[in-house]
Amino acid sequence: MDLQYPVGRFQWPGSITGGARNALIDEIAATPGKVRAAVAGLSDAQLDTPYRPGGWTARQVVHHMADSHMNSYIRTKLALTESEPTIKPYDQDRWAVLPDSTLPVEVSLNILDGLHHRWVVLLRSLSEEDFARTFVHPELGPMVLDKNIALYAWHGRHHTGHILSLRP
Repeated sequence: MDLQYPVGRFQWPGSITGGARNALIDEIAATPGKVRAAVAGLSDAQLDTPYRPGGWTARQVVHHMADSHMNSYIRTKLALTESEPTIKPYDQDRWAVLPDSTLPVEVSLNILDGLHHRWVVLLRSLSEEDFARTFVHPELGPMVLDKNIALYAWHGRHHTGHILSLRP
C-alpha cells in the first residue's frame, strides 16, 4: 500500500455529470461517519502515531480535515456569492503543528459533523449552473465547484485511508 496516497492521487476527469456529482456529494456526506469509525477505539498513543515516516499523526490528520474542509466550505460560499473570488491559501503544515492540533479528536469530529451537514444541504440545493462557478486559487488557478467537490470527496477518502493504515 502507498502510505502517502492510500487511495491513489486525485484524478479530475475534466467534468462530471449530475449522477456522478450526486455520488460525490454522498461521499462528502458520509465522510464524518467514516472518519469517526476510523478513529474509534484508537488509544492516544495510536492517535499520536504518524501514519508514515515524516507524516502527520492520526490526531493531526483529523484536525487537518476540519481545517481543510472548513476552508473548502467557505470557498464554495465565496464562489456562489462573488464573481470568481481569489481565495486565501493557508500553510497546512504550519497549521498542523499549532497547539489546537493536540486537542482530542472529538473536537474536530464534531466540527466535521456539523460542517458536512451544512455543506451537503448547500450542495444539494445548487443548480447545474452553480456547479460551474469558480474561485481562483493563487497557486492552482481557477477551480470550478464541480472539481472542488470531486477533490473533497477524494480528500475524505485519502485521509481516512491514512488513519485506517494505522490499524492492525
